Amino acid sequence: MNNPQRTCIACRNIKEKKELIRIVRTNEGEIEIDSTGRKNGRGAYICNDVKCFEILKKTKGLDRSFKSQIAAQVYDKLIAELNLL
Repeated sequence: MNNPQRTCIACRNIKEKKELIRIVRTNEGEIEIDSTGRKNGRGAYICNDVKCFEILKKTKGLDRSFKSQIAAQVYDKLIAELNLL
């Protein structure tokens, strides 16, 4: 069986879903890292690499993916959470 593939929204590389981190916007509008890959809400995928998170922040990639304005603090929070994973 084929493993599902997703595209990193920062570097645009296609990788297996399990190699990427899912970022989700919950129904309440919160942006968070989805470590299970199963949380409800709109999801976007990114490489497990601080460089990709920095590209994402610089290009406001989450703003495009979630079609809403995302505060810079949210990007910083996600980068901090990545360092804990």
